[in-house]
Amino acid sequence: MPKDHGIGAANKRREDVRFLTGKGRYTDDININGQAYVHFLRSDVAHGKLTKVNTSAAEAAPGVLRVFTGKDFEGIGGLPCGWQVTDRHGNPMQEPAHPVLAQGKVRHVGDAIAAVVAESYAEARDAAELIELDIEELPAVIDMKAALADGAPKVHDDLTSNLCYDWGFVEENRDAVDQAIKGAHHVTTLELVNQRLVANPMEPRVAVGDYASHSDESTLYTTSQNPHVIRLLMGAFVLGIPEHKLRVVAPDVGGGFGSKIFHYAEEAFCTFAAKQLKRPVKWTSSRSEAFMTDAHGRDHVTKIELAMDAEGNFLALRTDTHANMGAYLSTFSTSVPTWLHGTLMAGNYKTPLIYVNVKAVFTNTVPVDAYRGAGRPEATFQLERVIDKAAREMGIDPVELRRKNFVTEFPYATPVAVEYDTGDYNATLDKALELADVSGFDARAAESAKNGKWRGLGMNCYIEACGIAPSALVGQLGARAGLYESATVRVNATGGLVVMTGSHSHGQGHETAFPQVIAEMIGIDESQVEIVHGDTANTPMGMGTYGSRSLAVGGSAMVRATEKIIAKAKKIAAHLMEASADDVELKDGAFSVAGTDKSVAWGDVCLAAYVPHNYPLDEIEPGLEETAFYDPANFTYPAGAYICEVEVDPDTGKVTVERFTAADDFGNVVNPMIVEGQVHGGLAQGIGQALLENCVYDENGQLVSASFMDYAMPRAADLPNFSVDHSCQTPCTHNPLGVKGCGEAGAIGSPPALVNAVVDALQRNGKDVKHIDMPLSPARVWAAMNG
Repeated sequence: MPKDHGIGAANKRREDVRFLTGKGRYTDDININGQAYVHFLRSDVAHGKLTKVNTSAAEAAPGVLRVFTGKDFEGIGGLPCGWQVTDRHGNPMQEPAHPVLAQGKVRHVGDAIAAVVAESYAEARDAAELIELDIEELPAVIDMKAALADGAPKVHDDLTSNLCYDWGFVEENRDAVDQAIKGAHHVTTLELVNQRLVANPMEPRVAVGDYASHSDESTLYTTSQNPHVIRLLMGAFVLGIPEHKLRVVAPDVGGGFGSKIFHYAEEAFCTFAAKQLKRPVKWTSSRSEAFMTDAHGRDHVTKIELAMDAEGNFLALRTDTHANMGAYLSTFSTSVPTWLHGTLMAGNYKTPLIYVNVKAVFTNTVPVDAYRGAGRPEATFQLERVIDKAAREMGIDPVELRRKNFVTEFPYATPVAVEYDTGDYNATLDKALELADVSGFDARAAESAKNGKWRGLGMNCYIEACGIAPSALVGQLGARAGLYESATVRVNATGGLVVMTGSHSHGQGHETAFPQVIAEMIGIDESQVEIVHGDTANTPMGMGTYGSRSLAVGGSAMVRATEKIIAKAKKIAAHLMEASADDVELKDGAFSVAGTDKSVAWGDVCLAAYVPHNYPLDEIEPGLEETAFYDPANFTYPAGAYICEVEVDPDTGKVTVERFTAADDFGNVVNPMIVEGQVHGGLAQGIGQALLENCVYDENGQLVSASFMDYAMPRAADLPNFSVDHSCQTPCTHNPLGVKGCGEAGAIGSPPALVNAVVDALQRNGKDVKHIDMPLSPARVWAAMNG
């Protein structure tokens, strides 16, 4: 019987009421009295020296308050990178400066050169056109391998080369892996591209800076996934503002997908300019600016080798990847191709030896950072594509080759330094095969053939690491921040609760799911629990939302704080009932004494906490409010199996996704409806990458796909009905909720399943196609079919 409340209930999202009725409050809805507007003059060349920036005409233009250039930020810190990577030789990565406004050089199309602040946006934009600008254009480096060649133009003159780092993991395994591959019965090799993507959340980025001169306090309203991190980075490292003098507010945010994790120059500029002008300053990105300035995702080029014995047992895995950093290091860019990618190369399999090499490269392109999945999709795509290719080369069924090599005993320590606590990969695979009706595929393929189409079946098994932690470990790996989460639970005198969290909701449904957890613990209705987030002035220091961490880390902090609340409330209840606190139980919103008929309601105990007439104040202080910080002991490890069926038109190469099945193990599930929605969204983005999306630069560094006219986004007609299941649950063993995380799974598992399906369709029809790089556009598929 489905639950109608608490953990496990498919409650409708309470926040949707305001969103669907137009009552959401987004950053662009914030307008402050006396507000000015900024327009950024951006580079239209990918690489060049600034030889002239004359702003005099712009400064004299109507409505202009001030024109800022890089000179105004000399002596002010640049945007910091939040993760230092040490290369395989023990040397720290090369870390160039990232100025708020360009200083001396521009390094990618869209690099901000000047900022015009005026009474209106139109006046700021018109004045920017009056700036006299001369750029001595320099050769641009776009291709990663070319950027590493001898004599290649350097993106940053003060660095030794365009190589950020050459990372090896696990370096001690390198020789053993080489020998295993050299002596293996069979080695499958595959070269592939995980193409560059643009996140394109529905809401573009916005920043509004404000300054209170009477208190010397700055406020930034911004479209951020983690306002506390922005306050820390911008205050301490860029503008030098003490944290108690800087407030960051992230109200309703219309999607992020990773691109709103990072600290951007526009945020620092608006905060800085507001103080300089003693006026609020607002910037709203256009969609064109978003394409040129939002951090991009993926952009890996990889060679992967899988060694097997004669029976198909995996012996060793070796990968060599070039990862594009773009022109500057974005906040977490360096961790994505290393610790979020290399540590997942074991996948669901017990491969005994693994070596991962990553060369991170600077190019004259927009910086690249985390995008939904962040390193995990790149690892899964490589692994699941090479396994499928290996199965065909060895003449082993792809399902059976995977089963043969599954991890089946837990906990399991991988050769890439992570330990899986729980899982059942056979169960999720069995469920996927059942729901996908794989036994009926041949009949469906025959029907497709009657209609002149080629049908293919592809599968994928994935595992991901969520809730990045613990802080002590990631600190040793180079993280420059803790990765805990926090919660303050405040109980009102009438029994309602306000939960203030360091997590941030931008589509995850926190305002619905978090109350379900708290309400279940106490035994009250979810409507009595309010969630507050997004404002550093009234929430405890937290790390925000990304990496499918909200419930596993943020929710666990709430549980710990609520446990403290309950423990104190039991002491108060014990005095009210003249009993020992050890004998007091809480169930269904009432405290009772075990073995008696004594009871007192939750609301009565809450009132007593604030009207302390009936318990000794020397033992229990008044009030009912607690804070907890939760630092996980380990990652969580969601896993699953995905099966895709496609039809390919042999005349045009057009691919149609006919069926898609996703069977996931997310551990315990708090709200099944929200989980299903998260998986659907991830599948849409993964299918978008596999079939449609591609961020393209030409050889001069011009962004060719700089609008929706040239960058193909998935639409409803591109997607089938999804069959989604999360009944195979192996709860996480080290967080109090037993949850694992679900937000990125769909985007991780769907691209390889779809590509495997298309290759299968072509091979079933006599085409010797080993691989097609994403996106699988009709032109690419047709070219592959026709040699």
